[in-house]
Amino acid sequence: MRVDLFDFDLPPESIALRPARPRDAAQMLVVDGERPFCNRHVRDLPDALRAGDVLVFNDTRVIPAQLEGTRGEARIGATLHKRIDLRRWQAFVRNAKRLRAGDLIAFPADVTAVAEERHDDGSWTLAFQGDEPVEVLLERAGRMPLPPYIAGKRPTDEADATDYQTMFAREKGAVAAPTAALHFTPELMKALGTAGIGSETLTLHVGAGTFLPVKADDTAEHRMHAEWGRIDAATADRLNAVRAGGGRLIAVGTTSLRVLESATGEDGVILPFEGDTSIFITPGYRFKAVDGLMTNFHLPKSTLFMLVSALMGLERMQAVYAHAIENGYRFYSYGDSSLLIP
Repeated sequence: MRVDLFDFDLPPESIALRPARPRDAAQMLVVDGERPFCNRHVRDLPDALRAGDVLVFNDTRVIPAQLEGTRGEARIGATLHKRIDLRRWQAFVRNAKRLRAGDLIAFPADVTAVAEERHDDGSWTLAFQGDEPVEVLLERAGRMPLPPYIAGKRPTDEADATDYQTMFAREKGAVAAPTAALHFTPELMKALGTAGIGSETLTLHVGAGTFLPVKADDTAEHRMHAEWGRIDAATADRLNAVRAGGGRLIAVGTTSLRVLESATGEDGVILPFEGDTSIFITPGYRFKAVDGLMTNFHLPKSTLFMLVSALMGLERMQAVYAHAIENGYRFYSYGDSSLLIP
């Protein structure tokens, strides 16, 4: 499909620079089949779902994966993208033209890394020096990797260390938050449980590739960056039991959805999964695992807007986004939410 079909005009003032407080006070646009749109708030979620439904969350934890350093007199910026092994990460590099294989990059707090190899997509393999775990080094030298559409308008500050982390964050390794789950609070989870709505978790370590624009003119020419995910056998069994009993699986975020769809066979059975996924979902895709999606509002011409258009239909999502803009919904990572039931 032509990528420009997924374009739309978004006023700059629609981009949220801070999250709603409290988190579950964010607006939520409910889109249930062909029914009229319903303007709600995230705290109303128990009333928008039904007993027996299960929300599937991503328990990845964002690491301080953005680094500023030097190679000689040249300033080098690095955003870690994907772990390769215990000491090596693939990273997107700013001012990469000043790097050569074998160069040593000096970051703050005596953290250093060797630029080992440049990849076809322009990213580099960085090998961190020393014996300390890389996560420890990042805590000393790194900062939270806010999306460029926020970082370009204000600096990262102390509030982001908690604002950009979900209440489910346990497994360290993401360089971007699974933002749909930023809206959840312990109080909301208690209300969902009281309403008979369950929850499960899986893991997808979101990479910086989630922020990259689609540069191809046709979706068939776009290559997704791989991200590591996992569903254990016990979780897969429980999710299959929910569907067998007539319950619906509602993915909280496109990251949870992508792992579920990657782990599910053509027969609709969710299998244990551990490894990389580069699944690219566009209109025409047949969903096998999910019955709905809770997600924020995404960038024009992004793979995520293509995904929601695959779930709900392109014309329907164009109408959804026009309604959201007209009614003052806030967009992107710190923005408002939508509940999409095809």
